[in-house]
Amino acid sequence: MPTSKKQSDKLQKDYLVGVISDTHGLIRPEALKALEGVSLIIHAGDVGTQCVLQSLENIAPVVAVRGNTDRDGWSYKLPFTEAVEIGGISLYVLHDLCKLDLDPAVAGFSAVINGHTHRPAIEKSSKVLFLNPGSAGPRRSGLPVSVALLSIKNNLLNADLLTLAV
Repeated sequence: MPTSKKQSDKLQKDYLVGVISDTHGLIRPEALKALEGVSLIIHAGDVGTQCVLQSLENIAPVVAVRGNTDRDGWSYKLPFTEAVEIGGISLYVLHDLCKLDLDPAVAGFSAVINGHTHRPAIEKSSKVLFLNPGSAGPRRSGLPVSVALLSIKNNLLNADLLTLAV
């Protein structure tokens, strides 16, 4: 029997998505702990080694894109961009925001997730959330070591940056 809109709204699930980037082969225990309990993990490139993805897959399913330093044979299987649909929200993932070649609002994306700069950032532009979780890998130039959490509830998206104490 089909469900009515009212019934399907009651069945709607909330999601928590972990977002990580620029691990460069280093998977910190603090990052793994921060991502515990998420429904999905998005890695926005510069993974470094397959072991990073395997460690993350022990927590939740992983969607990963290739970064500019991902040059080993295994990494060629990673796409440069990925569209992710979760909880009625469309996310666009790429490593380097400068290579964004579409208008995310026109394309129907609620958020764009990127890495590359190692600088954590949350910005909103034209009703699109832009999220860079920063780097969870080796510390660089005094920048924090960080990951992000995206919560999806009632088709609303909220992002939080988590600075890791390392």
